[in-house]
Amino acid sequence: MGVRARLRATFADTRPLANADFRRLWTANIVTVIGAQLTVVAVPAQIYALTRSSAMVGLAGLFALVPLVVGGLYGGALADHLDRRRLLLVTTTGIILTSAAFWLQAALDLGSVWVLLLIFAAQQAFFAVNQPTRAAVLPRLIPPDQLPAGNALNMTVMQFGAIAGPLVGGALIPVLGYAALYGIDALFLLATFWAVWRLPAMPPTARTTGRVGLAHVLDGLRYLRLHTVLLMSFVVDLIAMIFGMPRALFPQVAHESFGGPLEGGVAFAVLMAAIPLGAALGGVFSGWVSRVSRQGLAVVLAIVVWGLGITGAGLAFLLATRVGGEVRLGPAGLVGSQHLQLLLLLAVGSLAVAGAADMASAAFRSTMLMEAAEDDVRGRLQGVFFVVVVGGPRIADVLHGGAGSLLGPGVATAGGGVLVVVLVVVAALAAPAFIRYRVQR
Repeated sequence: MGVRARLRATFADTRPLANADFRRLWTANIVTVIGAQLTVVAVPAQIYALTRSSAMVGLAGLFALVPLVVGGLYGGALADHLDRRRLLLVTTTGIILTSAAFWLQAALDLGSVWVLLLIFAAQQAFFAVNQPTRAAVLPRLIPPDQLPAGNALNMTVMQFGAIAGPLVGGALIPVLGYAALYGIDALFLLATFWAVWRLPAMPPTARTTGRVGLAHVLDGLRYLRLHTVLLMSFVVDLIAMIFGMPRALFPQVAHESFGGPLEGGVAFAVLMAAIPLGAALGGVFSGWVSRVSRQGLAVVLAIVVWGLGITGAGLAFLLATRVGGEVRLGPAGLVGSQHLQLLLLLAVGSLAVAGAADMASAAFRSTMLMEAAEDDVRGRLQGVFFVVVVGGPRIADVLHGGAGSLLGPGVATAGGGVLVVVLVVVAALAAPAFIRYRVQR
């Protein structure tokens, strides 16, 4: 194999970008994901600044969970029964309007955590309908053999945005304030609206009558119940996210363990960016994912690595808490102690390893679902997939927020990582068909 061929096999497979519609969506995401991550950073930081409570930061996950579950499942059914382009236009508009509402409450300095949480819940409802629809569009745009590459490309862009957003947003919150970050998000979302507008019409492939209701959602769940491999792909991801996603603790860790300011700062920014950094690097070097046939085993191994990475971060948090009182940091949250610098580096490195493992797991699970599902149920299954992917971390926000307040963020994080490793191994042994699952390449 020549040097050029080896490079193509190592780096991301870019064949899906030859499709103009996919390329426009992918390019628009480069802009809009950065804006979205500014809001992702600003919301927990603003809640913590208003309340000084990780439990209240975790409560945001509960406010998001109900609209995410209902919107994800119902949105998947809508995606199977309506024109997917039109549905994307409506939901993208809703996300833009709620981002503008975030800006307004910050510009008016309302200082109400409940207003903030209600706007957050509304935005998550639109987002919950949008994402299954967007995922269901992908197999209409690119051929099946390019789906792993397309998923990896999408995830890589999302993770690069999730790096830039926290690094920029976390550091600039003390300088520019929350309103500026929310306003940038609303403006950047216009790029996605343009890309969706350029899509062709995508009516449902199966002819349907009547209104979309609970029966259509239940049909998708019944379909999933009969496919053990797909069901287990959701179970292991729930284990990874519920017990191993400590992001609700990052404001507390940055402030108490690393001495950053309440409003954010550098320590908070790099902690928020660490998992996406690992995922983005994993995406850049994702050429290998299209060659893996034993995808079930690959998912289990990736989640074990995720759990070990989270455990390492928790241990770093514990040590940082012990030495954090040695120094006082500046207003920007710059880590001044050499010991704290090393511990922050250890925490970021561990979270980055976890992020790279999560990227691989997500690419395989997305591909398994897209290849196994027929188009007339693909939206509903993507709805379930979305609920699992985003609902798990929201549950984790609540659990970790409460556990962090009671036990401390280090114990909560490290303990969660250990639980991930133990539970995913038990789940895999209980369903050997998942480990044996393979595809022909």
